Amino acid sequence: MAEFLTQWAWVVWIALILLFVIIEMMNLEFTFLMLAIGSLGGLVSGLFGAPWWAQVIIAGVAAVLLLFLVRPALHRRLHRGADPAKSNVEALLGLTGSVVKAFDEGRGQVKLANGETWTARLGVDSPLQPHDGDRIVVTAIEGSTAVVAPAERTAPQ
Repeated sequence: MAEFLTQWAWVVWIALILLFVIIEMMNLEFTFLMLAIGSLGGLVSGLFGAPWWAQVIIAGVAAVLLLFLVRPALHRRLHRGADPAKSNVEALLGLTGSVVKAFDEGRGQVKLANGETWTARLGVDSPLQPHDGDRIVVTAIEGSTAVVAPAERTAPQ
């Protein structure tokens, strides 16, 4: 069995490399790219006559080193100069607003600080029922509904 693995390991390495590259093209996070390059290390070591168990160790060590040393640097380089502004749902989380339509059975309508009016429901752990004009904060977005909680009132300074 060991002789079979040593003789045909190159086929397994090529299949793994192709699989990892295909997965990487779908998620673009560099994780599977590092695994593919590690597998390339296993393939090259096999071509130089290393036994299958040594190929696995070389591929594993190479992949781990690439994941922890090269991948973070690639991410920093890729995201350097990117717009730090939040968008979409991320931009709505933590946004404040006020109640436009009082909450009835946990549902109401709110106007957010960005000017948008949303159908809203109270979060599960919300102790109070906000009334018209009360301040709220968005804690989550579920479909087209904002999950809100009453905003903390701060003491005047």
